Amino acid sequence: MTNTPSDRPAIVLLSGGLDSATCLAIAREQSFAPHCVSFDYGQRHRFELDAAAQLATALGAASHRTVTIDPQAFAGSALTTGPAVPKHAPDDEIPPTIPVTYVPARNLVFLAYATGLAEVLGAADIFIGVNAVDYSGYPDCRPEFVEAFAAAANLATKAGVDGGRLNIQTPLIDLTKSEIIVKGVRLGIDYAQTHSCYDPAPDGGACGACDACLLRRRGFEQAGVADPTRYAS
Repeated sequence: MTNTPSDRPAIVLLSGGLDSATCLAIAREQSFAPHCVSFDYGQRHRFELDAAAQLATALGAASHRTVTIDPQAFAGSALTTGPAVPKHAPDDEIPPTIPVTYVPARNLVFLAYATGLAEVLGAADIFIGVNAVDYSGYPDCRPEFVEAFAAAANLATKAGVDGGRLNIQTPLIDLTKSEIIVKGVRLGIDYAQTHSCYDPAPDGGACGACDACLLRRRGFEQAGVADPTRYAS
């Protein structure tokens, strides 16, 4: 049975951050029924999971689930059990090298789960908010990785063997952070509901100095949009 636009399912990887929220809004704009997946892997910034649940409701997701992964699978990253999250001055340039906040094979694992769920739900599309312009040097955010994963997924699934095709949608891949924000504002996203900080205060306030905070703040400045982020005092 062919899905009509109103019941055409898609999987959206929803972290609770600015980029994934924008992906969810784009999927809705394209008349998909978005089934959102978030992952609890012992990350320091678990406030993002609360943000993801709020965003799924606010942006009209068809469903939302949070999957728990053994944190040991991602041990050693500054976002889990590794060293402290690096901090920078507002005018610092983020080094182009792979940072200590890299989480081993995170997007590979997330997309593999999403691929299985896509087969179960009969979805031919997975949305992921990877970005190759304003990003922190993560290898699993590059177009080459996405293309290679899509090829592998279509070889590894019954849907692919039966002639279907799984599409990995990366609508933000070539956009700057400011362009993403402008698009999201047009789509009606309340970015105050999103969480980006890698090292938040106990009450969830953003540190303002990690890579994610710097990219986010600069994005709002360059977009000419008021920054709604709640920063720690």
